[in-house]
Amino acid sequence: MLWLVCFVNYADRQAISSVLPLLREHFGFQAVELGVIASAFAWFYAGAAPVAGVAADWLPRRYLIIVACVVWSVFTLMTAWCNGLWSLVSARALTGLGEAFYFPAAMALLSDYHDSQTRSRALAIHQSAVYAGTILGGWLAAELAQHSGWQTPFHLFGPGGILVAIMLILWLREPRRGAAENTQFKGESALSLVDTCRVIVRLPVAWLLMGAFFCSNFVAVIFLTWTPVFLVEKFHYAVGVAGLTGTIFIHLASAFSVLFAGWLADLLSRRRAGGRMLVQVIGLVVGSGFVFWVATANTRLALILAMMGFGAGKGFYDSGIFASLYDCIEPRARGTAAGLMNTVGWFGGALGPLFVGIVTKYGRRPTMTENMSDAIASGSIIYLTAAGCIVFALVLFRRRKI
Repeated sequence: MLWLVCFVNYADRQAISSVLPLLREHFGFQAVELGVIASAFAWFYAGAAPVAGVAADWLPRRYLIIVACVVWSVFTLMTAWCNGLWSLVSARALTGLGEAFYFPAAMALLSDYHDSQTRSRALAIHQSAVYAGTILGGWLAAELAQHSGWQTPFHLFGPGGILVAIMLILWLREPRRGAAENTQFKGESALSLVDTCRVIVRLPVAWLLMGAFFCSNFVAVIFLTWTPVFLVEKFHYAVGVAGLTGTIFIHLASAFSVLFAGWLADLLSRRRAGGRMLVQVIGLVVGSGFVFWVATANTRLALILAMMGFGAGKGFYDSGIFASLYDCIEPRARGTAAGLMNTVGWFGGALGPLFVGIVTKYGRRPTMTENMSDAIASGSIIYLTAAGCIVFALVLFRRRKI
């Protein structure tokens, strides 16, 4: 059920990126304005994530997931009624506000079904919904928008999310907190907000993992947002084809690699401390080279191969985003930790599309397409910075054995 919720979550997110070329044509938006629309979701998502994390530690996670699904679906539908820049920015921001409450609750709930022996695989399977939603949501949104108007995808995705919420009301059940670790926390023993923050602040490993997520999400949201436009401008794809091509090769590769990476991370974590982090480092280092190749490719074949390589590396990193964090966070603080992780990561995600929009318009190259290529290529340096953060975290984790 959570796989399906996550699928809808990411289909809603990707829809706006697929219709950016049509928004530019319909409203006359420039690159910076398109970047603002794409970033509005991430800013509000990041801002609401700490509150969402605390709520996941104190309130029934089942109810949080259901309410979040309804809220973001309503605002997804309302996106279709927008008639200008600021109404689009507002609708996307409020969609981000609703979606912020899903991941902390879902990750904490899943971690109570799976202990450290199987957690990476479980979260990797859930993560595969991210890629499926991005691929199918991006393609379907682009096709519907191209043939029936840019509003059509939002007319479909919004009500679809409400139907999923009804399914959750009927069948989603909540495990007790700490079930996977064979511990049980009653209401009176729940950590206070101050104590929860103290647990997290005192763990430099957690903050290094969050720094890595900031950098990796900076790059990931660039690809989510700008790849369809990049394919239209540089390789002259039709809008519908660009919406599919810009997602399917990256995220299909991620969907396959994340499942293998989840299995490998569980295996390595049983043999050595920080095995999950090691898998993430491999994904980031390998992925950085493919990020650069995507930006500099001059043929469609080279572009597709580069996108597949980036996607495979991304799957390796994504397999441990929350599983690595939960290796050093006790169950009562996991919702808040996931909320802070999302806050830090999505502040990075919010900066990425805006960065590309600014460089595309004001860069030193003679054409905007060349400037966009330069902006995407710089993501390889950001990816290596993320790898450095996790290497440092891995060293500290092994020394302190936390």
